[in-house]
Order: sequence, then structure tokens, then C-alpha cells
Amino acid sequence: MKENLPTYNIGIDIGSTTLKVCVMNHENKIIFSDYQRHNANIKDAGYSIATKLYCALGDCNLNLVMTGSVGMGYAEKFDLGFVQEVVAATETIHHLYSDVHTFIDMGGEDSKMIFFEQGKIPDIRMNGSCAGGTGAFIDQTASLLGVSTGELNSLAARSTTIYPIASRCGVFSKTDIQNLMARNVSTADIAASVFNAVAMQVVASLARGMDIIPKVFLCGGPFAFLPELKKHFIRILNINESDCLLPQNAQLIPAIGCAILANTHSKRPIQLLQLIYALKFDKGGTPADYTHRLDRLFASRQEYDQWLENKKCFHVPKAKIDTTTPSDYYLGVDSGSTTTKIVLLNQKGEVVYTDYQRNYGDSFKTFSKAMYAMHESVMEPQNINIAASCVTGYGENLLKTAFNLDFGIVETMAHFSAAKEVSPSVSFVLDIGGQDMKAIFIENGSIRRIEINEACSSGCGSFIETFANMLGYSVAEFAHLSCLAKHPCDLGTRCTVFMNSKVKQAMREGALVEDIAAGFSYSVIKNCLFKVLKLKNTSELGPNIVVQGGTFKNHSVVRALEKMTGHEVSFADIPELMGAYGAALYAMRNQNNKHIL
Repeated sequence: MKENLPTYNIGIDIGSTTLKVCVMNHENKIIFSDYQRHNANIKDAGYSIATKLYCALGDCNLNLVMTGSVGMGYAEKFDLGFVQEVVAATETIHHLYSDVHTFIDMGGEDSKMIFFEQGKIPDIRMNGSCAGGTGAFIDQTASLLGVSTGELNSLAARSTTIYPIASRCGVFSKTDIQNLMARNVSTADIAASVFNAVAMQVVASLARGMDIIPKVFLCGGPFAFLPELKKHFIRILNINESDCLLPQNAQLIPAIGCAILANTHSKRPIQLLQLIYALKFDKGGTPADYTHRLDRLFASRQEYDQWLENKKCFHVPKAKIDTTTPSDYYLGVDSGSTTTKIVLLNQKGEVVYTDYQRNYGDSFKTFSKAMYAMHESVMEPQNINIAASCVTGYGENLLKTAFNLDFGIVETMAHFSAAKEVSPSVSFVLDIGGQDMKAIFIENGSIRRIEINEACSSGCGSFIETFANMLGYSVAEFAHLSCLAKHPCDLGTRCTVFMNSKVKQAMREGALVEDIAAGFSYSVIKNCLFKVLKLKNTSELGPNIVVQGGTFKNHSVVRALEKMTGHEVSFADIPELMGAYGAALYAMRNQNNKHIL
């Protein structure tokens, strides 16, 4: 603290996805505020806001109080004032909105409802472990539709019909949304149906028999930035527009409460320039911060590069298609629940063409477009002949019948055939896709046992994709960061929803994004081996492990499996296409039998 500088009160709310700041003068008037997604890099987000504050107010002393699911850890670490979110929010209501009877707050990963009654202690309700009814649920469904949350709001404004969508964990709600997409329901109606589902989930799970009495106060980022969401709450609650209050700073309510409480709850004033210096130059990360961490996936960039070079021996043979000489080719199709994959082989078994497309709920239309694209791209009808074709996967029966394909085989056989091309003495095949997992145990060249996941998605690709998107990264960026992490977090073996608490704890302890990313790679493998397969000893997998599926394009997941089994793991350079590759191999080897079936 420096004397002769003006003193202000500052409230800081650090949630799982955002950082909110509110600065007040001695009259409790807001003189500065900001709201940023921190993408798990809280120090950089804090530095950005602090420099903005300096530009706006100059150097000053700050009475500081923090709140939020991540803010607690930072308050403890640096011995700063802290209050719970509901306490901060309640303080804001008492001071600024005394006519409010019901408070509804929606954040990135939690939602809260507070009932105010004269002469009684406020009745506080919070969501439990379910992510339904939160901003994260909206983010996930927007991602599935291929739009931003802002675009989702604009679409919802044009809706004419509401369809039922279960506001469950984002992984399982995808089924409901994909069914609507398959029925050609308009994106506008799906968007509005998502908002409707969120409103119903919040009201049903938090009210639990209590009457919601106006005025109703709405706050939190989703309400602040998605106006259509408010309309659905008004309709579900059966209240008038005048009965509902959505303030201008709805996303800042807990931060405002902290600023109001700063006079009494701040432990000591902090000079702004000293805070900026600490955020810019403090290295952080004491040995105590690195307890409960896992081994590095790669000791250095050089080790990673050498590892990649060694894996080239497992690459699938490829060639350019020859359009000058008449020749036979063999088509393999993997029609999954979310994607369609195509592989075309020449007579030597070399891959000459591939395609990978999302289904968006319609595998028939997607395959039709893929075949048209293949004809446009590489096929001269007078020289190229598809001598045999084979399909596997979720849409096997549909595509085989509709397009008169020659063969259909079960997915496990397609993946087993492809794995033998990578490692002829394969002992175990693990295929991990976006929402499913298959494990094939092999003995003496034959399949001995098959395991698949049931309801849990925690060992699947969507598990990593969900958190990468939540932290503001693409899956590819997340994968690259994790490969070079120095102190991977031990996130345990938990489902997607419960993992949130582990991530928040790591963030409170100051974990870097790359350490969290690497922790997810370990967690995917741990979930697979010990939750799904229920292995007692990794020796059951044998010495020759082959991995497949889009998840294994993430090299950190492959390396985590190697670390946990002690065996080298083989994978092709087209892991996401191995089901289609196996189907194409089946078509090539059985072309003379196609008229017998």
C-alpha cells in the first residue's frame, strides 16, 4: 500500500470459465468493471484487466475481496479476503434491489436460486453435480450445432415450435438433439428448445416445491448475453415481463457484492501497480503446488519428435489413384453415430482416397454427399471400377440396403482386421471414438473377448473435447499443449460432470493449462482401463497393443497408455479411419464371394 493514493473497493469473482471484476468508490458507485473468459490462464486474464484498470483510474490502493469456485484457492494462497458467492450475491440484493423475492443465478457450470422472505434467513438452493441448466450445457449444444452461443440466441428468436430436449449432461443430450437434426427440424427450433430445456431444468431442480414470487431477479453470464433465455424463463415461470428484473450488470452481481463488502472483509489494501507487477513477473509454482502430479508424458520436445519418428513404421501404405489405366478398387465405409468415414483401396491394398464427415444426424445424406465428392474428386468412370464394397458401424444396415453395398460386417471385425495390418501379432485393440469405446482382447490370432462402454463417456473423445472447448482451445491445441506439460495434474477417474470439481481444484492451485490438458489424457486411459475394462493388471492387454479411433490422433493419449502399461503402443497415421480401412480390406479379400451372399 502507498499513502496519498486514492482508495477504492474491488470485488473479484473467479469462476470456472470467467473472471469478473467490479470497482466501487466510497459511495458504492461502480467506476470500473470487466468480464473475461480466462481459459484456465487466470494470471494473464487478471493482468489484462489490471492494466485496463490502471489506464482508467491510474495507480490506487484497493480493498480487495474475492469470490467464486476458483477464487477461493487464490484467496487462500495469497491471504486475501473471501466470501461465498451466495453471500456476495445476497449482499448485492440487500443493498441495491430490496424488492426482490426470488434470485436466479446461472453461471458457466453452476446455477443458484435464493428465496427472500421478510424476517427469515434467505433460503439458498444450488445445483449439484449435474451440468444441466448451466451455461456449459448451452455452450456444448451450440458447439454440436456448429454455431456460437450468440448465433444460438439469434436462431432461437426465429423459432416457431418447441421440442422436448432433456437438459442432462451435454454428452447424453446430444442424442436428443441429433434425433431432431435427423428429422430435419430447423436449427432455430432446436436452439429455442435448448433454452426451454435449460429453463425447465433450473426451475424443476432448484425450486423443489417453493413458490417463485416476483420480483424475480436474473443474473449471470448466460442471462446477460442471451436475451432469448430470459423469455423462456418468463414463460416457464408464468410471470409478466414487469415481474422480472435483469440488471445491466447481470454478469457481475457476485463481484458487486464483494466490492460492497470490501470495507469490512478486505484483509489489507493492495497497491494496483504492485498487483500488476506480481501478475506480470511472478513465476508462481512452488514445489508444494506440484504435489499429486503425474510423470511427464515426454521429457522434452526432442523426445517427442523422436517418438513421432519411430511411429512412422506403423503408417498405412498409400498411393495416388491411377486414372489412366483401368483398374479395380475396393470401398470401405464406417457409418458411425456421429461421423461417416470412407476409405478406397487399390489392388495392392494401398489407400488412394479417404473422407471423414460429420453426420449431423443424417447418415444417409452424409454418405450420399461423400460418394458424390469422391466421384467429383478422383473417379473417371471409364477407368475406375469399385469391384467390391463393405460397410460397418451404426448405419451398416441402412447404407448396405439403400446403396446396394456388397458386404456388411460388425465393427469389431473391421477394427481387428485393420489392427492386424498395423501389427500382425496384435494382442489387444482399443478403439476410442467421440462417444463410444471398444476393447478387443486377442489370443492366438483370434478374438477372445470384447468389451464396450455403456452409459459413461468419461473415457471417450467427447470427454476431452468438452473440456478443451470449455477452456477456449481446439482439441488439436489441447493435445499439443499436453504433450509438453511439465507437471500433469492427477484428475483421477471420474465422469465428465464430476471432473469439473477436479479441474477447479487444479485451477485454484495455479495449475497451468498444459498440466490440466495432460491430466485429461491420463484420465481418459485410467477411465478406460479401470472403470470400463475393470482391469486388475495391465498385463491382460499383452505386449502388442494397437489403438484406433479419432481420440488417438491426440498423441498425448497414446503416450499416457504407454506410460501406464509399460508397453509400446502401435497406431496408424489414420487412426480415425481404421474401421473404414478394415471394411475396405474385407471387401478386397472377399470380392469373389459377393454374389454368393
